[in-house]
Amino acid sequence: MTVKVNELNIPTLKGHSIALCQFIPEKSIDKTLVISSATGVLQKYYSRFATFFSEQGFTVYTFDYYGIGKSDSSTKSLKQNSFNLKSWGKNDQAAVVLHAKNQNKNAELILITHSIGGQIMGFNPNYHCIDKIIMVASQSGYWKYFSGIHLPKMYLLWNLIIPVLTPIFGYFPAKHLGLFENLPKNMVYEWAKWGRQKDYMMHFHNADEYYFDKIKSPLLALSFTDDNYAPKNTVDWLTKQYSNAKSERIHFEKAINSDMVKHFGFFKNKFKIPLWEMTLKWILDGTIPHE
Repeated sequence: MTVKVNELNIPTLKGHSIALCQFIPEKSIDKTLVISSATGVLQKYYSRFATFFSEQGFTVYTFDYYGIGKSDSSTKSLKQNSFNLKSWGKNDQAAVVLHAKNQNKNAELILITHSIGGQIMGFNPNYHCIDKIIMVASQSGYWKYFSGIHLPKMYLLWNLIIPVLTPIFGYFPAKHLGLFENLPKNMVYEWAKWGRQKDYMMHFHNADEYYFDKIKSPLLALSFTDDNYAPKNTVDWLTKQYSNAKSERIHFEKAINSDMVKHFGFFKNKFKIPLWEMTLKWILDGTIPHE
């Protein structure tokens, strides 16, 4: 099946624009998929996954958060970027979800989040547009929830690396550290504040900004063994914050196709069978094949 890809920019309520790609199927089945990326991961990372679903008849949207990739990520723009982490959910993710719904009014809308995408979903005021949710390795970043060498790594990230390097550069220089894309300063400052608290973002709960308990859609939360960025207990914690969602929780204890999925593997082509097909089945009929 042929898939057409359109690149466009959409406006947001905050005044800046968001770069997105729209994957248009040859024959629509009236289902829309929005993919909300992990921290500092370019939307192109999800293009093969998006293409697969578009080949099944879905209209799919990928996008870059403000300050990432094609959404105004130059060094000059990053230094001027004053938006925090919550704005990625309440403004950026919200704008793409609303755009997708307005463009496909009669279609069921499914939000797939990767890592931080599932955290910021709780700040999305357009949650009512979302019919189903799949969280892939979306977790808490509280440093004490990690183990082994990753516990001190997380502690240092929140308490030393971000606070020291960010003021020097005027943004967080993640590329220099071999991590991911560079990040806006206020975004990482808020991220670090969360990571130092046991209740993570919930420590700073504000009823006017938090929609976690208002989300009632069916929610599938996935995690994978050997995922050092999202160990099982951290994904368990975040899933519980969506207390009124109809949640189904699956943790994969073993390798798949003789390989570990870890934090980024789910969106790689080699896991199309069984993971992408499993996801498709859950969207279509709400069931998961037994492992």
